[in-house]
Amino acid sequence: GLGSQRVLFMHIEIIGAESLGVRGLCCFVTTRDRTILIDPGIALGYVRHKLLPHPVQIAADEKVKKRIIDVWSKSTDIVLSHFHGDHVPLEDANPYQLNMSSLIGLNPCVRIWTKDPSHFSLTEKNRATSLTANLHAGLISAEGKKDGPITFSGPVPHGEAHDTLETVIMTKIEENEIFVHAPDIQLLDDDTVSKIIRWNPDIVIAGGPPLYLSRLSEDQTRRAWQNAKRLCRAIDQVVLDHHLMRSHEGLKWVERLSSKTGKSVMCAADFMHKPRLLLEADRERLYKRMPVPDGWHDDYAMGKVTTDDFLKGVWKKYDGK
Repeated sequence: GLGSQRVLFMHIEIIGAESLGVRGLCCFVTTRDRTILIDPGIALGYVRHKLLPHPVQIAADEKVKKRIIDVWSKSTDIVLSHFHGDHVPLEDANPYQLNMSSLIGLNPCVRIWTKDPSHFSLTEKNRATSLTANLHAGLISAEGKKDGPITFSGPVPHGEAHDTLETVIMTKIEENEIFVHAPDIQLLDDDTVSKIIRWNPDIVIAGGPPLYLSRLSEDQTRRAWQNAKRLCRAIDQVVLDHHLMRSHEGLKWVERLSSKTGKSVMCAADFMHKPRLLLEADRERLYKRMPVPDGWHDDYAMGKVTTDDFLKGVWKKYDGK
């Protein structure tokens, strides 16, 4: 009964992810004393199937951006696992990313945790510098540190083990239950998955493999599958999203994983009790259902048109067979 349940103080909101219609893996975690915003960035695959993002995708993007800006101002801590454009605000953001200018002066005292500068790639170094300059904020090296309920991993590969140039940090938040955020690991490195399991989390949110990319080899797909099974057997709640949900194959993968492991493996939309919106995977279909006028994207970038027209009756068209 209820008497035997632990009192849970932690609240986890997944703000942006591919199954919620945008690229990213942004979470907002509330504990008793801290409000922690992880990876406050967003993107839309800029060109996919030779098509720019459909206005329905852009509408989802606008909503997520608004929420990130809203919680940025309420956060005690902000974690940037790495500096890819779908995980951080950018000075030179395209119209579908989060522009740093919308955050200036919003939360001057917030602590911003990042990888250690010694592990920045050249692009990351430049992005970190522009973040510091624009937001007048110092960045704190997080690697291997513990601060209150938050523990950070050292650098782990953004995918393959030998890819030492591209690394990310994972975040563990502990308060009655243990939550782990493991972005962009793609389940390709055995050691990274073992690290997560050693943390003994109740809930893990991880970036799965990019099944939509033809360069993913059979060996990589097999390794990701084995690591996914290991995670699911060791951890009660596993949420897999991000690269994995850029194709419908990702959903099938997760459903197969659930039946193989007997665990209910989720995507971000399932976790948030929202409809699954794999809008990037559906881009061609959206263009067929709702054609986009020539020049629309240029007009949008200049503020001459909005996404409103596309949202009227959109779900009927989107879901209609």
